[in-house]
Amino acid sequence: MESCRRAGVSGLLCSLSLLCVLLDIQLDGVLGATHVEIEHHLEMGRKLLAAGQLAEALSHYHSAVEGDSKNYLTFYKRAAVFLAMGKSKSALPDLTRAIELKPDFLAARLQRGNILLKQGNTQEAREDFEAVLQRSPDNEEANQQLMKTNELEELQEEAHAAYHQGDYSTTISVLERAIEISPWDPESRELRAECYIRMGDPQKAIQDLTPTTRLRNDNRAAFLKLSLLHYSLGEHHESLNHIRECLKLDQDDKECFSHYKLVKKLSKQLDSAEELIQEERYQDAIDKYESVMKTDPNVLYYTNLAKERICFCLVKLKLATEAIDVCSEAHQRDPRNANILKDRAEAYILNQDYEKAVEDYQEAREFDGDSNDIREGLERAQKLLKISRKRDYYKILGVSRSANKQEIIKAYRKLAQQWHPDNFQSEAEKKEAEKKFIDIASAKEVLTDPEMRQKFDAGEDPLDPENQQGGGGGQRGWPFHFNPFESGSSFHFKFEYN
Repeated sequence: MESCRRAGVSGLLCSLSLLCVLLDIQLDGVLGATHVEIEHHLEMGRKLLAAGQLAEALSHYHSAVEGDSKNYLTFYKRAAVFLAMGKSKSALPDLTRAIELKPDFLAARLQRGNILLKQGNTQEAREDFEAVLQRSPDNEEANQQLMKTNELEELQEEAHAAYHQGDYSTTISVLERAIEISPWDPESRELRAECYIRMGDPQKAIQDLTPTTRLRNDNRAAFLKLSLLHYSLGEHHESLNHIRECLKLDQDDKECFSHYKLVKKLSKQLDSAEELIQEERYQDAIDKYESVMKTDPNVLYYTNLAKERICFCLVKLKLATEAIDVCSEAHQRDPRNANILKDRAEAYILNQDYEKAVEDYQEAREFDGDSNDIREGLERAQKLLKISRKRDYYKILGVSRSANKQEIIKAYRKLAQQWHPDNFQSEAEKKEAEKKFIDIASAKEVLTDPEMRQKFDAGEDPLDPENQQGGGGGQRGWPFHFNPFESGSSFHFKFEYN
């Protein structure tokens, strides 16, 4: 202040002058510290990047950029971390800022051009490669990438021309090479997906559309199309997940919300129906699947699924006739479905139609040869068919399996008198009576002999030539020691009671 007075300067001006000097001293200290901090962040970022700790390296580069927004190398190094993390879209702004700060920074231009080429942006990629070649005509990478840029443009034009001509196979073939050059280009993948859809291959369309949801910002159209494709394939849970992603981007999107309501309702019904089956509430499950067919009758898959599961439930309810009808309709809709054939086979077994059960199990095995259920079911159906072709001597006499010898002989006498051929007049009636009479006599023979009865109870017919020792295949012996029905015989029938 004394020096100010000697210089003839007023007190206020002198105070302001001193304040400015003090501020300059403090700012120099702050700026010096900031520079040290920036260098520390850059060094840590470099070390962590080399160690593969990308998230930690990125954090240090963020701090370095905030500390010095005029250093082109800081932006370039952060872009390198983004690229190492697979975040090319985040790297682009940093590379652009580095080029703005240093227009002759060829490494940044080359890197940006490579990203733009992979994104399918041929015009801007060409500008970067040409800028590099203007300053460095012998740059080998820039020359090669410029050639790829020209090739990509030609491929894009060829693909669109083939698509508009309806030549989807050629379009797909051309786009395969285009996508090799520009794997991050959503348009090429979307066009190829459309070709797959038109050629009836929705699974491959899904494979192409899925990455486009990340390659394009706010790609609600892709989420909606993915949801529709999964829905058409019966993959209702995946469909619901994709349509929810669309609504996350815009909850007021009318198309997405409309489809969301449908998928949510149908998915809930299908899940509920399967839970009812797990709980063995088969009639309730049938009712729920009837509702599924009403919710969306336009998608073939869900009607087919409903018919298949209703067929299964009817078998579980042992409603053979209804099950055969529904299973047959389901089989017509989906002829190669092994589950439907298996369920219809079980319905035929319930109906004691073992031949058809064997046929269905054999056909099911053609479509699913590794299924243990089908193998075991076929073996069971074949066994039941074999048993059904043999005579059941208990049924013939109308007695229970626990009947004693006296009850068996009593039943035999009654039926033998009823079916004696002399009781019938016409030749047809006599032949039918003869057959019945033979079966009655055979039943009495087997069931009154303890050894033969034991064999029959074990599943073996002791009067079947195949089961007799010696093989011979000769005529079975009669309990009356003669065949009363041989041609030309004249006899008076006498019962053998013992």
